[in-house]
Amino acid sequence: MTDSKGTYIEYDGRPAVRFERNYPYSADRVWRAVTDPGELAHWFPSPGVSYEQRVGSPITLKGDPRIEQANGKVLAWEPPRHFAFEWGDDELHFTVDKTPTGARFELINVLSGSGAAARNAAGWDVCLAELDKTVADQPGDGPNSATSLAWQPLYDGYVAAGLPAGAEVPH
Repeated sequence: MTDSKGTYIEYDGRPAVRFERNYPYSADRVWRAVTDPGELAHWFPSPGVSYEQRVGSPITLKGDPRIEQANGKVLAWEPPRHFAFEWGDDELHFTVDKTPTGARFELINVLSGSGAAARNAAGWDVCLAELDKTVADQPGDGPNSATSLAWQPLYDGYVAAGLPAGAEVPH
């Protein structure tokens, strides 16, 4: 598996952070990990995700100890390649592509404001480390557990790298 640190980009004129992972597993395996609520529970920051697999479906994201329940709607449902939804004022875009050696996964978090870039990028690093375990069928304890990566050093690294910062950090 190869991965990239988050990068700051613009997506449809809005600030965003982007991640890419290349897995030696099938695209179907990765798709299941990033769309099945039972699998999302192992790596997504809000482990209680519920939605219907269709554009326009309400989506509920709950269980993150740092933020309140978020609600939104499914923006894209194009199996087995693209899934996008609102998460409060943000958007998340998950794209899975087949590669000669497995699958490529791209996550784009469209932000409500640029100041959230470093904070969210560090959070996604923590979550994606848990996704790596999930895709390998060795799920960990989740991104909110004591066994996950430490968020603060990742955040400090993104700030030092120049990603916009300053958004409130929930505790």
